[in-house]
Amino acid sequence: MFQRIDSYISRQVLIAMAFVVVSLVAAIWLSQSLRFIDTIVNRGLPLSTFMSLTLLLLPSFLIIVLPIATFTATLFVYHRMVTESEAVVLLGTGFSPMRLARPALLVALGVTIVLYILQLWLLPVSYREFKELQVQIRNNYSSVVLREGVFTSIGNGLTVFVRERADDGSLRGLVIHNGQDQQAPETIIAEEGAIIVTPDGPRVVLVNGNRQMREADGRLSVLYFERYTVDFGGLKQELGTRFRETEERFIGDLFNPQNLPNERFRGKFLAEAHNRLASPWLAPAFVLVGLAILFFGDMNRRGKLKRLTLAAVLVLGGFGGYLGIQGLVAKQTILFPLIYAIPLIGILAGSAALIWSGRTRSVKRSPTNDDLARLKAGMPG
Repeated sequence: MFQRIDSYISRQVLIAMAFVVVSLVAAIWLSQSLRFIDTIVNRGLPLSTFMSLTLLLLPSFLIIVLPIATFTATLFVYHRMVTESEAVVLLGTGFSPMRLARPALLVALGVTIVLYILQLWLLPVSYREFKELQVQIRNNYSSVVLREGVFTSIGNGLTVFVRERADDGSLRGLVIHNGQDQQAPETIIAEEGAIIVTPDGPRVVLVNGNRQMREADGRLSVLYFERYTVDFGGLKQELGTRFRETEERFIGDLFNPQNLPNERFRGKFLAEAHNRLASPWLAPAFVLVGLAILFFGDMNRRGKLKRLTLAAVLVLGGFGGYLGIQGLVAKQTILFPLIYAIPLIGILAGSAALIWSGRTRSVKRSPTNDDLARLKAGMPG
């Protein structure tokens, strides 16, 4: 009987949590993906690149969403059980509030395990791939910088027009105006070309064209060529070793970073390391606090809206305080124990309140036969 009840409640929480996770992730994904729209629509990158960029950010979304979704789903399910007298029936048959909270707590502990996998492994792997893909896109000048049918300004005084860009990355119908030397501006027209990236910066190799340049005495000089190279030095980027951000590093590297460009990064890395160890416990902490407030005092259908509001305010306030403490620890690393304080206080306070509520609660009415039948009908067979 107990296993059936646990399975029934756990299943309801998981279904509600899945709905909340999908809704929140979709909202965050949509807002974050808007910054890639210009690159995809206007600069000719394929849809697969857009999907790769957004999917690689998914672990960072889930880390934020999962604790909130677990709390929201738990509060929704248990509030419905109260309004439909299911909780009254279970409490009247000998369940304590702590025992009744066990299915949701088990779900929250499962979420904690998932969050540890995300924080310790999947986040650095996916975010590192995301940054590497960004670097590749920024250095793919033929597909990002140069756009078909558009005069594109590059650097200082360099304007490029491309009639067509082939699937293999080659360019056709190029017009390049180089006004970097104001005393001798030049215009280059070529049938075909391709951009290559060198250690000194990107260059465009032109085939079958001519270069027109006005000499100092005002005469027009025309040079016909089969092969010609133009330097895009204004777009030079560092393609060597890239400094990895906190999200790209594994926890060992965060605790003991090497070759930091500035010591101020050390505090930021240390705060992120402790955050990855502490934040997964926000899920059970939020669940216990929410259920402690919901089960506080008499178990009846009235006055639950105020309790739901209070639980939401406390949890959102605690989450905001947690983020604020993380920023504080980045500046004052000696305060790192505070990162663990909010999850620990939430778990201890919520557990104590549920245990205390079980000793002092009073149920307004005893469960009727109709209540028992409705509860039995809702549980899996």
